[in-house]
Amino acid sequence: MCHTTQDRSALHPCVAAPVMAPWPPLGLHLLLLLLLSPPPLSSTWVHRFSAPNTTFNHLALEPGQGTLYVGAVNRLFQLSPELQLEAVAVTGPVIDSPDCVPFRDPAECPQARLTDNANQLLLVSYVARVCLGDTNLYSYVEVPLTCQGQGLIQAASLAPGTLLGAFAAGPRGAQAALCTFPLAQLDRSMEQARRLCYTAGGQGPSGTEEATVEYGVTSRCVTLPPDSPESYPCGDEHTPSPIAGCQPLEAQPVLQLGQPISAVAALQADGHMIAFLGDTQGQLHKVFLNGSQGQVYHSQQVGPPGSAISPDLLVDSSGGHLYVLTAQQVDRVPVAACLQFPDCTSCLQARDPLCGWCVLQGRCTWKGQCERAAQPTQWLWSYVQHSRCLHIQSLLPAHHPRQEQGQVTLSVPHLPTLAMDEYFHCAFGDYESLAHVEGPHVACVTPPQDQVPLTPPGTDHVTLPLALMFEDVAVAVANFSFYDCSAVQALEADAPCRTCVGSLWRCHWCPQSSHCVYGEHCPEGERTIYSAQEVDFQVRGPGACPQVEGLAGPRLVPVGWESHLALHVRNLQHFRGLPASYHCWLQLPGELQMLPASLEETAGDMGVIQCQAQQFHPSMSQRELPVPIYVTRGETQRLDNTQTLHVILYDCAVGHPDCSHCQAANGSLGCLWCRDGQPACRYGPLCPPEAVELLCPMPSIDEIEPLTGPPEGGLALTIVGSNLGRAFADVQDAVSVAGRPCSPDPSLYRTSARIVCVTSPAPNGTTGPVQVAIKSRPPGLSTQHFTYLDPVLLSLSPRWGPQAGGTQLTIHGQHLQIGGNISAFVGGQPCPIQEPVCPEAIVCRTMPQAAPGEAVVLVVFGHAQRTLLASTFHYTANPQLVAAEPSVSFRGGGRLIRVRGTGLDVVQRPLLSVWLEAEAELQALGTQPQDPNPMRSCGVPAADPQACIQLGGGVLQCSTVCSVNSSALLLCRSPAVPDGARPQRVFFALDNVHVDFTSASGGQAFLYQPNPRPAPLAPLSREGPTRPYRLKPGHVLDVEGEGLNLGISKEEVRVHIGNGECLVKTLTLTHLYCQPPPRAPQPANGSSALPQFVVQMGNVRLALGPVQYEAEPTLSAFPVEAQVGLGMGAAVLIAAVFLLTLMYRHKSKQALRDYQKVLVQLENLETGVGDQCRKEFTDLMTEMTDLSSDLEASGIPFLDYCTYAERAFFPGRGGCPLQPELQGPGEEGRRATVRQGLTQLSHLLNSKLFLLTLIHTLEEQPSFSQRDRCHVASLLSLALHGKLEYLTNIMRTLLGDLAAHYVHKNPKLMLRRTETMVEKLLTNWLSICLYAFLREVAGEPLYMLFRAIQYQVDKGPVDAVTGKAKRTLNDSRLLREDVEFRPLTLMVLVGPGAGGAAGSSEVQRVPARVLDTDTITQVKEKVLDQVYKGTPFSQRPSVHALDLEWRSGLAGHLTLSDEDLTSVTQNHWKKLNTLQHYKVPDGATVGLIPQLHNSSAISQSLAQSCPSGDNIPMLEDGEEGGVRLWHLVKATEEPEVAKARRSSLRERERERVRAKAIPEIYLTRLLSMKGTLQKFVDDTFQAILSVNRPVPIAIKYLFDFLDELAEKHGIEDPETLHIWKTNSLLLRFWVNALKNPQLIFDVRVSDNVDAILAVIAQTFIDSCTISEHKVGRDSPVNKLLYAREIPRYKQMVEKYYADIRQSSPASYQEMNSALAELSGNYTSAPHCLEALQELYNHIHRYYDQIISALEEDPVGQKMQLACRLQQIAALVENKVTDL
Repeated sequence: MCHTTQDRSALHPCVAAPVMAPWPPLGLHLLLLLLLSPPPLSSTWVHRFSAPNTTFNHLALEPGQGTLYVGAVNRLFQLSPELQLEAVAVTGPVIDSPDCVPFRDPAECPQARLTDNANQLLLVSYVARVCLGDTNLYSYVEVPLTCQGQGLIQAASLAPGTLLGAFAAGPRGAQAALCTFPLAQLDRSMEQARRLCYTAGGQGPSGTEEATVEYGVTSRCVTLPPDSPESYPCGDEHTPSPIAGCQPLEAQPVLQLGQPISAVAALQADGHMIAFLGDTQGQLHKVFLNGSQGQVYHSQQVGPPGSAISPDLLVDSSGGHLYVLTAQQVDRVPVAACLQFPDCTSCLQARDPLCGWCVLQGRCTWKGQCERAAQPTQWLWSYVQHSRCLHIQSLLPAHHPRQEQGQVTLSVPHLPTLAMDEYFHCAFGDYESLAHVEGPHVACVTPPQDQVPLTPPGTDHVTLPLALMFEDVAVAVANFSFYDCSAVQALEADAPCRTCVGSLWRCHWCPQSSHCVYGEHCPEGERTIYSAQEVDFQVRGPGACPQVEGLAGPRLVPVGWESHLALHVRNLQHFRGLPASYHCWLQLPGELQMLPASLEETAGDMGVIQCQAQQFHPSMSQRELPVPIYVTRGETQRLDNTQTLHVILYDCAVGHPDCSHCQAANGSLGCLWCRDGQPACRYGPLCPPEAVELLCPMPSIDEIEPLTGPPEGGLALTIVGSNLGRAFADVQDAVSVAGRPCSPDPSLYRTSARIVCVTSPAPNGTTGPVQVAIKSRPPGLSTQHFTYLDPVLLSLSPRWGPQAGGTQLTIHGQHLQIGGNISAFVGGQPCPIQEPVCPEAIVCRTMPQAAPGEAVVLVVFGHAQRTLLASTFHYTANPQLVAAEPSVSFRGGGRLIRVRGTGLDVVQRPLLSVWLEAEAELQALGTQPQDPNPMRSCGVPAADPQACIQLGGGVLQCSTVCSVNSSALLLCRSPAVPDGARPQRVFFALDNVHVDFTSASGGQAFLYQPNPRPAPLAPLSREGPTRPYRLKPGHVLDVEGEGLNLGISKEEVRVHIGNGECLVKTLTLTHLYCQPPPRAPQPANGSSALPQFVVQMGNVRLALGPVQYEAEPTLSAFPVEAQVGLGMGAAVLIAAVFLLTLMYRHKSKQALRDYQKVLVQLENLETGVGDQCRKEFTDLMTEMTDLSSDLEASGIPFLDYCTYAERAFFPGRGGCPLQPELQGPGEEGRRATVRQGLTQLSHLLNSKLFLLTLIHTLEEQPSFSQRDRCHVASLLSLALHGKLEYLTNIMRTLLGDLAAHYVHKNPKLMLRRTETMVEKLLTNWLSICLYAFLREVAGEPLYMLFRAIQYQVDKGPVDAVTGKAKRTLNDSRLLREDVEFRPLTLMVLVGPGAGGAAGSSEVQRVPARVLDTDTITQVKEKVLDQVYKGTPFSQRPSVHALDLEWRSGLAGHLTLSDEDLTSVTQNHWKKLNTLQHYKVPDGATVGLIPQLHNSSAISQSLAQSCPSGDNIPMLEDGEEGGVRLWHLVKATEEPEVAKARRSSLRERERERVRAKAIPEIYLTRLLSMKGTLQKFVDDTFQAILSVNRPVPIAIKYLFDFLDELAEKHGIEDPETLHIWKTNSLLLRFWVNALKNPQLIFDVRVSDNVDAILAVIAQTFIDSCTISEHKVGRDSPVNKLLYAREIPRYKQMVEKYYADIRQSSPASYQEMNSALAELSGNYTSAPHCLEALQELYNHIHRYYDQIISALEEDPVGQKMQLACRLQQIAALVENKVTDL
């Protein structure tokens, strides 16, 4: 980075002793040395690298290349710019000691021990400069830096022309300040110090020392001639050095922060200075340095709180990303994430100085990414004053009636100016119209009525988004409403006219016809009440409507009495001269009652409606019933109610059950107690005068509560009855209890029904009734008696509990159940009582106490107090938890959790609880919150708490009771949690001490995993859950399932066969292996004859069916003669039945029988190879576990995105699908012109009309082949990758056209092949959108399947000539001959020059597994695979560039080859050399050395035609000079004569059967291979077809679109939709990924692996079909292998489709946001122009046809598309046009 006028001057961080050079004239070279210790940090972002159990210390970036180097403890990592691991070097631990100087022989330092190598530099803090090449440091000058008022510098970074420094600030350096030091000032300060030390003895003008010589050297500042600084710019022997300036360079802080800063980096982009600050809490702050001020515009947490960011904060060479180092990981963070802001508002509000809104592209971009950023108002920046997003300021009119088509004018300030051939258009929802622009005003035509969506029910308008569009980008958006006046009046049935004319719309009311209309006025001859918005009319608004204003009489109407109703009306003059009748309507419960009415007009526009008198007899359950009332003209034309009108019907009998209640009723009701007939409360006129009851009966007491109380009195006694007074004054002195006065409480008195009084003192044992005596009436006595009893406290349990409280304390005694107001206290703190209180016991729960100690127990009974003096309660210290494990469980619960701590035995009932956020279905089961401490019963032991209870706020609590093992150990079972509930908190409730599981376990959160499930439709027995599993003695039982070990360990699983135990040997994610008892155990219960196989995992119980032991054959005691006779008879009977069955069965069922027979045979064969499969599977799992460990360090070798995309777009075209055309002589001058033309073509592709016309025109051409279509589609995918939203829109349109085409033919054929451009576009689109899903989800199981296949193939012999292998799934690739082989382990020498791990300094021995039957080329391939197992294939040396050298003791070094002079030739057959041929022993030492020459022409031919023995046959016609090559078996060929002889039908049939049938021994080999790989096939299919993780939004979006297409075209056949989804995704993308892993990974795929993948891919294809999968005897073997699994896979596919359909829809905004992010992945494609060039070549082929199609389109003519294409042609190929 150059910062002065001289190119040789630079500012560098000093990391080692500098290399000096002469000081250049006027040049400065600064060395920045900072004391920065790398602190720990963790971060999270898009790309991340971490290594388990490794601490990172240092980070360095290689200039230009972008390669990163991470220094860690004992490791050095090399990373790609995307943080993919490229190489690892082990640097420690080493033998060392800090007490010794560097040594060679360990004997020189006896105290040396293995010491970690930190790979870290410690630097000192200052700023200095020195000449390059000045090895003596004569030119060294340093000056101090200060940030005004701040502490020492903590971090620094260079920016163009500026040094940024972060300084400690605040008390104890807890804050920070950022200062900037211009390099020019720094240069002047250093030059001044040098000049003073050279010429003035270090003295300044004032005589103070301003420069000196430091570091204890003998040199001093001197007085040399004044021109010395110029004469010796880099100093000399006689000049003083090293020089230190004493005057610090001081700067003002540009920014203050509240936390210490540990790292600084800077970037200058688009003319702006951005600083990046990493703090000690793991946060990254982005700062905009604007002049002398800094502003933090974004902060993000890049690691766990408390972790610090390392000083090695680096910006990559492109300036697009920041590398953030922490102690645990390296993160690649975008400098500016502009694309994450979906709209202009969020873009500008982010205040990111690197981001702005590109108006015509409709996205947030860097300025350089916006094509027209230099033009005014095209790129909006948040730091420009008054910068605002484009918006529609006003609409004229603001809304429009839906029935009319009109014009609307939009006012859009600061609208960008377009080119002459570019246009804006308006979009009203889906309707588009051309926009006419005049300055800021835009005029558009509204859609016709049939293009406006229907008005939703219950509303009067529909609102559409009105967008001003440029191409497919919405420039400004507002809402525009289309209203429907006819729907307005239906919104308010009580006031249709007022609603109509008072609405927001321009609607008028026609009173005579009762219609709400739009337009100017009502039909001719009818009066009009105009909208309130029409200010020019007098009769307008709600006040002019005919209306009812209120009741003209009383609102209270008694039931059963004839009443007249009258109402005030207004504005009925609108109906004058028109005959009409009026009616009153009352909405009674269950009935609408009509009353005839008459109109009485009064003064002006007022009047009164008189309703006919009427008696009302509604069914009433309440005292008063509000009844709505309204008026109609005629029977249907309703008058408006200005307010809600009700009359109140009331019934005196309701709510007044007795005389006292009746007499206490409101006097305005006129209610009297009437004794006529059945005594009741009635309306006065309805009761005969002689039946009116003026004096009520005597009081009646029904119940008193409580029945006992303390002798001290003060107890609140409740008396319930009737006629207990009309008011409190009646009973104030009228109550006595057991002859003692009782004082009533006025606040608790209820008229006539309840009295609550406080008892007086009385002797113990006093008893008697309660009496209520009201004046002038006889007293009322209770039948129950009240008794005074003395309560006694005796003891309590437990005697102690934690200080935090929560102990359930039981107080024992006598007569404790007295009174109703009982409270308990422990140590002065309330102890809440749990109901019920029993006569001999009170249970309460203690409260927290301030400190441990003794506490007295006190119980208060009303006014009486009792203290327990015999014993006290002891508060102990709270229990402490220090450990809890394990930390995971199945949702079914029941896993044993061991909890360790102190003081655990003081807890009475410890609980392990979990709070869950319940789904709506679970909440519906218990919507009312429940008490965690349920009601108990006296004399009954307390029950365990309910498993799950509903708390408030939709929270569910599930708990289990733990057992106290000792004071230091609790044993808890994990609570079971319902499906669908999300755990929020897991904690231990130790009385009142609540401890989160995370705290108890030392930071490990508790995790619930889904319950284990047996494999779908696969119980233990393959025949079904009820059929017994036949177990052979000595066999191991294998249980297949899903998630078996997610929530439990092998030791905790209990497996039972009847009453015997099956010992668990192995537990994996998908398999459980157990050793059954040697003899058949008895059933656990007598309900079944066979023992049941049960797996118990905590609370989860898996019953997998009965087990039947197959007994060894024994001799029968049955006589031999009888056996023979019985056997013959049975045989005859069976034969007869069999013949009859064959005669009876129809031939059509033959296929079904064959199918079932084949399945049985397959099951028997699979059972036979079961043990072999299990052994092979165990070996394979061990290998895959080792592979997983290796992958943690090296990572899966995914292709980078660019390579992946090119292979997906252009399959079969090699690594360089697009090459720039070579320019001929004289073409140099035209390159810029051609580039300009291709750029215009790129712009023209952004026109949707042009692109669709181009595609349709090309596809109409007969000579445009299918290959051309695919190629052009891929070129378009590449050219439009930066605008994936637009490409997606084009694809939707084309898919819609394709669906319309196939609907009229055969819908099921759509998307079956790739015959059209849109089908290839869909393939490419899926490849783009699913790349992240491949890397994060599906890639790992797919790669593990590939490696498992490769490992299994390599374990058996492979013929290098025929390509056939012993281990395969493909019968055409099966090596049927029995070849004896022996596995060998070779020790491969790896070191400098011999390949192997990068950076290794010593020769290492790496073991490699091979076979003695392997050819030398096969051995080299296997050795390379194992030595370079962490290296991508493209980065490995070629197998043909290396020779294999055997190093064998006295024999020396021997180079091995496939052919040499020792090769055996016999009868024109030459056998390829193998390790067996050379007699290489097990454990031999070999090395790979560079190949110096080819041994023979044949070897060269082998090297060229056969990269590996597994790839293709070494020589298919391996003849040379009449010699044929062979390896394991000699390839035979049937003579032509023999073929000609075989002509008869019988011979041909025999040959067909021979070809179809495969001997059982060979089928067994295939089944063994299949069984070994089954887990990996299942894992891969599960990853592809599972929705446990969020389904990629692209898949949901595509499937929703296909659903829309089916609905649009009326396709209701589910099979058609299933085929569409299968063809579009599973067969189009996933089958290709299964068959071709080299499209995703950087690997070599041999022919044998490819053949096996083809079988698995065909199985996947068969699983996607709906038709039933049946096989027979003539079916290919490949289909037979997975015949039993395919039905299960079919169910997975169907469930996958159903789950996606039921998931929430993918919104347009979410999809666009995801596409915008993906668009950036390939924006810098190196072949974009080449793609446009090739695309133009196709356009050139059909140039005239395309021009004609563009000119025929009317819209295309307006947009001048043909003219623009002609201009492009003129630039690209000098084509003469008419322009």
